[in-house]
Amino acid sequence: MSTILEKIAAIEAEMARTQKNKATAGHLGLLKARLAKLRRELITPKGGGGATVEGFEVAKTGDARIGFVGFPSVGKSTLLTTLAGVYSEVAAYEFTTLTTVPGCIKYKGAKIQLLDLPGIIEGAKDGKGRGRQVIAVARTCSLIFIVLDVLKPLQHKKLIEHELEGFGLRLNSQ
Repeated sequence: MSTILEKIAAIEAEMARTQKNKATAGHLGLLKARLAKLRRELITPKGGGGATVEGFEVAKTGDARIGFVGFPSVGKSTLLTTLAGVYSEVAAYEFTTLTTVPGCIKYKGAKIQLLDLPGIIEGAKDGKGRGRQVIAVARTCSLIFIVLDVLKPLQHKKLIEHELEGFGLRLNSQ
């Protein structure tokens, strides 16, 4: 089965080679509708059967797994790059990280997998953005490391705790 991006490219190619006239107007309208539907799926994938979204789930390796959770552009990718030496793209705009980026460190003989997760936004528990997929990966972690913006730490901490609790993740109070 081809990916969503391949389907979008195929539809765009068919639209480009289809001559525009009265006879093809209906066909082009159907193609435009299919294209719009695929683009919506690309932004917010439809749920189904508990399958994971491509790029989010990473094979578990090592003795423990730590997931970096936080809002976009708070330093999760920089932290992973610094700790594990794995390149995770960093840019001056939000949502630079679109998939889970794994890294690995060794600490006192234990192999620990680090996961740079895409940023979650307010309303993630209600299906906004890709919060459900991100938090589904966070549920598989031994430890969730909440990365906060230094300018709004308490406000962001409360929002992230609220989003995680909406998925049934209980946070320790200490």
